[in-house]
Amino acid sequence: MRAADAVGLWLGALRGHRSRSLMLLLAVGIGVIAVSLLTGLGEGARTYILGEFSVLGRNTVIVLPGRKETSGGMPPITGLAPRDLTLQDAAAIARLPSVLRVAPLQAGQVEVNVGSRNREAFTLGTSHDFFAIRQLEVSQGQVLPLLDFGEAQAVCVIGAKLRSELFGTQPALGHWLRAGDRRFRVVGILAERGESLGMDFGEMLIIPVASAQALFNREGLFRIFAEMRGPGLLESGKQQIRATIRERHEGEEDITLIGQDSMLAAFADILRALTLALAGIAAISLMVAGILIMNVTWISVNQRTAEIGLLKAIGATAAQVRLLFLGEAALLALAGAVSGLLLGEVLLWAGRQLWDFPLHAPWWAKASALGLSLVTALLFAWLPASRAAAMEPVDALRPQAGR
Repeated sequence: MRAADAVGLWLGALRGHRSRSLMLLLAVGIGVIAVSLLTGLGEGARTYILGEFSVLGRNTVIVLPGRKETSGGMPPITGLAPRDLTLQDAAAIARLPSVLRVAPLQAGQVEVNVGSRNREAFTLGTSHDFFAIRQLEVSQGQVLPLLDFGEAQAVCVIGAKLRSELFGTQPALGHWLRAGDRRFRVVGILAERGESLGMDFGEMLIIPVASAQALFNREGLFRIFAEMRGPGLLESGKQQIRATIRERHEGEEDITLIGQDSMLAAFADILRALTLALAGIAAISLMVAGILIMNVTWISVNQRTAEIGLLKAIGATAAQVRLLFLGEAALLALAGAVSGLLLGEVLLWAGRQLWDFPLHAPWWAKASALGLSLVTALLFAWLPASRAAAMEPVDALRPQAGR
């Protein structure tokens, strides 16, 4: 039997049983779509988290007041330090040899108004270096001026959405707005950025940190951003920060340091569990498709005993008969897998357009889906195909002769 003859018999069998073939195509396609969508979701979550943390830079450390430590199993035991972080602490960190930039942060909600227009805005008190650390740019004007941490000035930078809501079509640069009981002059408009680490910069008001302390009547800092001079100085920089704060806080190490590496490590277990769960669901889908292929192949063998007997009578070998049924299963699996991958890509594309989320099925998932579909089809079709190959021509043709 030539290869062309085998392919012709495969296609002929599939055309002769269109309903059965479409059912198998649908089963395999659904399994592959599940692989594509679920791995695309997992990869999208990983890409999104990496993108969110990448804005911090690999050399950035966040200093939070209070020390959090876990011991003795669940639930965690959390201890909070009695002291707040202060501007003096931030200045001491800025003087460390490993530190390139420091940005203290004070934060809170405040009512902002221009004329008759007013709204609640998230207000961030920080310094000139915060814009470089968080990779923020202005579309108009300039960032906050370079000031000492304790120096207050009535200037601000606002997000694009806040500018539109407060000033409408009127120019904002150089004009004044009122935040709480204080007035600030707009010196810059942030470029479009969207949300990052839970902050929507489009709706944000950014003022000098000393002005924020006066506005909120609060001295303790929300946190401190510290950028190291290089990745090689990250660990030594953390040790220097701990030692500096311990010395300033009477021997108490009452801070928590968070870097990009520690944040990604915190999400690693979640992402790993998510990936395993999604892979398990996808594998079950393909397993169900494989069982359906086996059942349909059994039915096909029972319905085509006369054809098998005729093939054996004219000289087909057991291997050739087995190949006919395995080839049909493999052809169906590949056609269903390709159709499922194409439809999965269409659905992922639609998801990206609707939700602006990085839904992308990785290449290894697509290759695995194709390979698993083929292997599953061959494994589950092997037993009924072997039964067909073991039939004797006389036994296979006897039902036909009896009729």
